[in-house]
Amino acid sequence: MAGNLSLPALAPAACCAVAPAPLDLGPRVDASFIRVLEPGMAHVDFLVPEMHCAGCMSKIEAALRDRDGVAHARANLTTHRVGVDFAEKDCDADQLLAAIERCGYRARPFDAAALDASAEDKTASRLLTSLAVAGFAAGNVMLLSVSVWSGADGATRDLFHWLSALIALPCIAYAGQPFFRSAYRALKAGTLNMDVPISLGVILASAMSLYETATSGQHAWFDASVGLLFFLLLGRYLDHRMRGIAKSAAAQLLSLSARSAMRLEADGRAAHVPISEIAIDDLIQVAAGERVPIDGRITQGLSEVDRSMLTGEADPERVRVGDRVYAGTLNLTGSLVLRATAVAKDTLLAEIVRLMEAAERGDSDFVRLADRAARLYSPAVHILALATLLGWLALGGGWHESLTAALAVLIITCPCALGLAVPAVQVVASGYLLRRGIMLKDGGALERLAMIDTVVFDKTGTLTRGEPQLVSQPGWSSPAWPVAAALAQASRHPLSRALQAAAAARGIEPAQLTDIVETPGFGLTGRLGGRLARMGRQGFAGPSSSSGGRQPELWVSLEGDAPSVFRFQDQLREDAAATVATLNQAGLDTQLLSGDRRQSVSETASRAGIQDWRAEQTPAEKAAVLTELRHQGRHVLMVGDGINDAPALASAFVSMSPSSAADVSQTAASLLFTTQKLDAVLVAWRTARVARRIIIENFALAIAYNAIAVPIAMAGIATPLIAAIAMSTSSILVTANALRLPLATRRLGRRISELPLLQEAVA
Repeated sequence: MAGNLSLPALAPAACCAVAPAPLDLGPRVDASFIRVLEPGMAHVDFLVPEMHCAGCMSKIEAALRDRDGVAHARANLTTHRVGVDFAEKDCDADQLLAAIERCGYRARPFDAAALDASAEDKTASRLLTSLAVAGFAAGNVMLLSVSVWSGADGATRDLFHWLSALIALPCIAYAGQPFFRSAYRALKAGTLNMDVPISLGVILASAMSLYETATSGQHAWFDASVGLLFFLLLGRYLDHRMRGIAKSAAAQLLSLSARSAMRLEADGRAAHVPISEIAIDDLIQVAAGERVPIDGRITQGLSEVDRSMLTGEADPERVRVGDRVYAGTLNLTGSLVLRATAVAKDTLLAEIVRLMEAAERGDSDFVRLADRAARLYSPAVHILALATLLGWLALGGGWHESLTAALAVLIITCPCALGLAVPAVQVVASGYLLRRGIMLKDGGALERLAMIDTVVFDKTGTLTRGEPQLVSQPGWSSPAWPVAAALAQASRHPLSRALQAAAAARGIEPAQLTDIVETPGFGLTGRLGGRLARMGRQGFAGPSSSSGGRQPELWVSLEGDAPSVFRFQDQLREDAAATVATLNQAGLDTQLLSGDRRQSVSETASRAGIQDWRAEQTPAEKAAVLTELRHQGRHVLMVGDGINDAPALASAFVSMSPSSAADVSQTAASLLFTTQKLDAVLVAWRTARVARRIIIENFALAIAYNAIAVPIAMAGIATPLIAAIAMSTSSILVTANALRLPLATRRLGRRISELPLLQEAVA
């Protein structure tokens, strides 16, 4: 881990653990873990390994938000990460770390290495070992219990009970440690968690059994105690493995991060250095077959790169000198030298990781509902257990019968299923979307996206590619071409780049121009020998008898020759018409808002199949339209380019942006897609619909489970063993239901695509 942090090793407790008050050894959070957001505001991430449920997350977030200077705090259950935005003048990172520890958890500054698969494997190994010990003991104690159930009496029964105690008690002491440690530390911190009733149930059942054995009682519940631990550990282990399957997309992306890079030093040597030591403008060599370690611009070499982790597209992309490449992409065919344009923590890959982690803990209505329920759950469980005990005693039940019923209530009412209802779905959904080139920035956006009834598109860069293509030009042998190619090299205007690309593809050598000067808003001038060359808007390049066309154009002239015109067209995305038709068929209204000229917008709307369109809209006018739609009761999805459409994106019910890499951290949209296809809008909408349905199903499952199980336990029908099985099954069922999301989303897509009207519209 980076920095000079030194903390004790963390114990493998399952949940809600607390550390002793740390000694005052000076700052414990190294400055390298703190990221400056803006002057006076900073961000720090903490790793909280023992955060295990929605109640844990709510408790940590509440403790941090209560501190002066904390602007935002968000916990992520999958990566056990807690991010905090804070004002540096009001508090510091050490105080935030102490606040987490005081409310019952061990914490340390977050480092990407903390998410390594080896750490996950160790957790699984510890749980599996404890599960094996509990299973061994449960099997043997059950065999001894069969003899007692078969009628063994007197000294024989006592012998079997003592043998059961010799097997069960050491097993309980070992296999129950994850629960006992967690409960003890939570109580020491003055809080409750879900492991408190579990530990209380196991300890009371064992103590009752030992008392019965010592007094030659007829019943002992060692089988229930070890069986309870076995099923609790089985549920926790399976939950851990299922979370591994539905692992955070952010954690998956971290495996693409390089640990080191080949840096070219000033003296020409190549040296392997840690990725953390790469600085902006360093020259990095990337061999064929290696992953690009850092964002940069190619200074030497020609190759193909696999950008599927960014775009979802499997086809390699050809790159050359001047092109940008990004950390995590795979260099396929040729050696490259690139100049670093970002440090490790600011790469596109790092930004995507931050976006995905933020998405898995969205402040949606469902999340807030689950959090409120989780906060009330532990006190309610203990009240119900006490009421059960007192009720049985009042009705004349024996003390062991009353305690047994109370124990069953303590065990069966664990809030695991309720706590997993929303986070499990958000984890699966964000990973599914990322694999299709869609980044979810806000988990709450899924809930809003499922409710939309209107989709508003921007034109340039959204319905169209935003990349002009040359569609009309002089003959390839025209002397205007070398002049145009030379002037285009000196400009970053989109039309100039398109012209340069066309010239390069044709193999045209640029003319040797001198004294090139750009006049903003008009064009460029240069000299070829003693002749003046111009390229730009009509009139700037010289008089012409031809009138300007409807399409974007560049005029090129060489002194003494007639001007030549190059015309361009922004191509519609290949699936734009099919996407609009699908949305219309599904009952959604589609509209087009654009700042472009009426003729161009009308043509694009016609080709895309959109009837309702508005042209020549300023950013403020776009935002006003979105506000008007909201006042009409519409739930609008705005799809725009994320920069000049920022006011409209912010005004929409939910927003989505086709974002270039440079725009990822700037866009105001809730979702980003990097694919070239517009069907990312459909994929996101279908996923949101399915996610909402599954979340509601999960809530229904959790509520139904408790509505049925609690009365059964209070009535004394469910033994502690049955209660443990029921509790574990409910958690596994909720998580497994969340894992259905990808399959259910694909099925919904097939059902929509099979509608006759849609097939006819696309054809």
